[in-house]
Order: sequence, then C-alpha cells, then structure tokens
Amino acid sequence: MKYSFHVEGMTCEHCEKAVVRAVRQLDRSAQVLADRTQNKVEVESSASAQDITQAIADEGYKVVA
Repeated sequence: MKYSFHVEGMTCEHCEKAVVRAVRQLDRSAQVLADRTQNKVEVESSASAQDITQAIADEGYKVVA
C-alpha cells in the first residue's frame, strides 16, 4: 500500500533518517521518502497505516494526516 503522511517536528536530515529508519524497522522492504521541508512522509509498505503512524510517533514526531 502507498501512504502519505503529514509529519510535524522534522527539522533536519537526522530527523528524516530517524523517520525512515523507524518505518523500515516495521518493513525492511518499505520504500520511504521523508521531506522535512514539506513535512511530508511517503511510504510504500505492507505495514498498516496505523503501525507506521505509531512507529513515527514513537520517534517523537507528530503525524497529523
């Protein structure tokens, strides 16, 4: 499935990498693009949207949509 999330709190490259790493811990084959300038994370994964949202939140970022 393809998902697009609005994520608040990503301010640097490290933040982007933390989000990508969190999603890939759920699904190693996930395709993840985090863009701090647009507060956007795009994911193609077999994991559920709820699990992805929780993984991002566990890293300290707020998923708005």
